[in-house]
Amino acid sequence: MADTPQTLTLTLSSGGDVVIRLRPDLAPGHVERITSLASEGFYDGVVFHRVIPGFMAQGGDPTGTGSGGSKLPDLKAEFNAEPHVRGTCSMARTNQPNTANSQFFICFDDARFLDKQYTVWGQVESGMEHVDALPVGEPPRQPGKIEKATVA
Repeated sequence: MADTPQTLTLTLSSGGDVVIRLRPDLAPGHVERITSLASEGFYDGVVFHRVIPGFMAQGGDPTGTGSGGSKLPDLKAEFNAEPHVRGTCSMARTNQPNTANSQFFICFDDARFLDKQYTVWGQVESGMEHVDALPVGEPPRQPGKIEKATVA
């Protein structure tokens, strides 16, 4: 296997690149899933279907509805003690712990009530202003999207 990717870059329709430092030390299975999906183009063109100011922006569902995912099996939870703060990237799931698949969210602000209940897999290093610029709503009328996702 090649070196583990260090970053995920999301080029957003809201204006530019969001560079996320991957954390395989916290959630190796989730980082592997995100990077393999990104490498095969799964996230390209996918919208942020749930954007709540002061809380988070959620995307990664190819149907754009919030109820879809990849064809791969759901992941076993890798909950960790990393805090949900501004720029934290974490996996979305149903109310069952082992249901994360392809959907993820990026925190706009402190959301510490999510700590140890959702799998943190990365942290935005640059470009958070582009996440801030995503159209708001559940779903937004004109949702922002990931133009391209690349790993390096």
